[in-house]
Amino acid sequence: MASSDLEQLCSHINEKIGNIKRMLSLRNCGQEPTLKTTLDKIGDEIIVVNELLNKLELEIQYQEQTNHSLKELCASLEEDYKDVEHLKENIPPHLPQVTVTQNFVNVPDVDPGEPVKVEEPAPTKKHPKEQRSIKEMSFITSDEFNGIPAYMKSRLTYCQINDVIKEINKAIVSKYKILYQPKKSMSSVARNLYHRFIDEETKDTKGHYFIVEADIKEFTTLKADKRFHVILNILRHCRRLSEVRGGGLTRYVIT
Repeated sequence: MASSDLEQLCSHINEKIGNIKRMLSLRNCGQEPTLKTTLDKIGDEIIVVNELLNKLELEIQYQEQTNHSLKELCASLEEDYKDVEHLKENIPPHLPQVTVTQNFVNVPDVDPGEPVKVEEPAPTKKHPKEQRSIKEMSFITSDEFNGIPAYMKSRLTYCQINDVIKEINKAIVSKYKILYQPKKSMSSVARNLYHRFIDEETKDTKGHYFIVEADIKEFTTLKADKRFHVILNILRHCRRLSEVRGGGLTRYVIT
């Protein structure tokens, strides 16, 4: 055996002996009443520190989960922002334009010493008969458009379908304005249309708003062609209208 190996062996044995001595010393300390109280306190402190470390570990896990959730929320908000910007740049032309008007009143200079005269508002004229509201077909939403089967909508776009709805509403409003108009103020053309409207009504359409193809031709620029009937089929699918047949006519009832 080389001298260096012998020295390493001796060093290792001496280290073990030193560890044994320290262990015996600590055991003897634990048996002494004066040191036992101190060791118990140290043990209690170690338990408290261990509990704090456990709480700290749980808090770190919670913060990591919160950080992950915030990153997902941030990514979702960025996607929503992109969608809003896309919608802003691609507003469908059939939507009504909103205009904001402000009324400014010029107030004359008033002497603080003079009493202010309050003018009573003039009484509003009451109309002999309130204008009746006319039910119109609501536009198709993007979710509804995406839910239409591909074979049904073919190459039709979202805006094309809503453009037809806009024209249908135009025909509905024009028709029922004539029906609600006093007969005495009707022209001969309006009177003829009025009688046609009355003749087209049935017990199934009573209390409902409806039009026929003749109304489309009378009040709109739409053509009752194959494309038009495809869109009508889509509107039936989306529950915007139903059909009532009879007397050689197809009545499109607004639902």
